[in-house]
Amino acid sequence: MSALFSPLSIRSIQLKNRIVVSPMCQYSSEDGFSNDWHLVHLGSRAVGGAGLIFTEATAISPEGRISPDDLGIWKEDHIDGLKRITKFIKQNGAVAGIQLAHAGRKASHRRPWEGGNMIAPTEERGWQTVAPSTIPFQGTEHAPLALTIEGLDKVLADFQTAAQRALTAGFQVAEIHAAHGYLLHQFLSPLSNHRTDEYGGSFDNRIRLLLEVIERVQTVWPHELPLFVRISATDWTEGGWTIDDSVQLAGILKTKGVDVVDCSTGGNVATAKIPVKPGYQVPFSERIKQETGIMTAAVGLITSPKQADTILASGQADLVLLAREFLRDPYFPLHAAQAMDNAISWPVQYERARPR
Repeated sequence: MSALFSPLSIRSIQLKNRIVVSPMCQYSSEDGFSNDWHLVHLGSRAVGGAGLIFTEATAISPEGRISPDDLGIWKEDHIDGLKRITKFIKQNGAVAGIQLAHAGRKASHRRPWEGGNMIAPTEERGWQTVAPSTIPFQGTEHAPLALTIEGLDKVLADFQTAAQRALTAGFQVAEIHAAHGYLLHQFLSPLSNHRTDEYGGSFDNRIRLLLEVIERVQTVWPHELPLFVRISATDWTEGGWTIDDSVQLAGILKTKGVDVVDCSTGGNVATAKIPVKPGYQVPFSERIKQETGIMTAAVGLITSPKQADTILASGQADLVLLAREFLRDPYFPLHAAQAMDNAISWPVQYERARPR
């Protein structure tokens, strides 16, 4: 059996393979509610054989949405629709994961196919964004408000309540989103965090909010279920968050009970020069795994079964997350198993079409 199709146990959960559907924003919700699009989008990847399937970044509060059309989990009414999705995923042999997120200063934007530009608070469907400091993501955008201590208390409470709702909705893996220039990443990076209180300045101060979020989530998230954290391992910009910072943070996260560090990069600096190429983020996953011993997930232009298997077999990561490749091919795991001559169970409804 190839590494790609070997099972992996994390706490009480066993993944049938190492193939993960990465969180992919769909911008297709109304008032945060999931709908048939989300059921079919996520459910088809379960039918396609993925081991773990994450929702898109799911907003813990209305002001934490990237766009007015984001998926949400800030109210009890969101649970039933999400429960329908997790039930279907589980029925088809996969594990359902949720990514809990707050966009911070990158909130209140139009959908990509509507231009993706910021919606000012005075515009229809727009709202005032918040951040560590009053620094906009791009100079022309409306500046965020710096979070007060009371505002930070609300963020912590929102993450905690969202995790409790996620559990009720049937999710078995939770991921805290601290990457891509969203709120928790904004606190980590000295480029976006200019605070002078206990949440800014030193490394220990800048990671404080993330550690407090983890602690609050763990008060409601069961010990037997996995907890992931997604980070951007580098800002790709001088003076910003670095891979050395990420290694140090990952070592701390391991002591705090985090099971997997999901290693992405970038997103916090609009002008960053990112050397995009196949597998360009894998070395960050490898270094964090090798230097801290924590399990890692690799993501970023992983597009072929052989590439994914090599990453796992060489010890560069424990899981591979695919995004665009899953948009192109919802049945990537079934096709990968065929290409690598690995046995895999096809849905009984599709069995007659399975290549022999």
